[in-house]
Amino acid sequence: MLHFDTISADIVKVPVLRNIQAELPPGSIIAVVGCNGAGKTTLLRAIMGFVKLRSGRILFDGTDLASVPAHNRTRLGIGYAPQERVMFPSLTVEENLRLPCQVSGFKKAAVDERLSMTLEVVPQLKDMLARSCAALSGGQGKIAALGRALMIGTRLVLLDEPFQGLAPALANQYSEALKRLQQTQPQLCILVTESNASLLKDVPDRTLHIERGALLPEQPKAPSRPDQPFSSLSLEAYS
Repeated sequence: MLHFDTISADIVKVPVLRNIQAELPPGSIIAVVGCNGAGKTTLLRAIMGFVKLRSGRILFDGTDLASVPAHNRTRLGIGYAPQERVMFPSLTVEENLRLPCQVSGFKKAAVDERLSMTLEVVPQLKDMLARSCAALSGGQGKIAALGRALMIGTRLVLLDEPFQGLAPALANQYSEALKRLQQTQPQLCILVTESNASLLKDVPDRTLHIERGALLPEQPKAPSRPDQPFSSLSLEAYS
């Protein structure tokens, strides 16, 4: 579905992404883990067209995204929840959820259908729909931003550091929502970035580690031993 073909990118002439090569298949939850400044956010912004590549290509179902203007990439079925959330405070939560679909030209029936699916995946949003986004807490804003990304993200959803700052209860709700999403939308690809791998728990199917803008070589997970309790098994490619 999503293929990084040796991509590199600079910000203010400073190299940020360095020869990223990876394949992200449909139906998977992929985590990209790295410290602050490693290039995680830049990778997502490059997919969305907010950062220009210096070299390489990003292919989405075989289409070179360089040929698609940034403002049209959501029309490909790509949803994006940036780290800053960027909800419109003068609109209600429901208006924020509907907005990307309306801008992309969805008919009302299709928007209603997407909203129904989103509320099924993220039931916490039901009680927020009529509220102004200006009245949401930071954690509630992240839940609403997830819902907005799901509204338009029919094929790919990008989530930038969604667990940072979430209270444990909200973090659990967020994890459960992603698992429900994977069950109800089995062809959807979900790309999540995080600085702290432990916050992800068992959410990702696969974890990529990024350091100074380059992906580290993947290592196979250690095989489980019959005498080893499940709680002590490694869920990450790196300890």
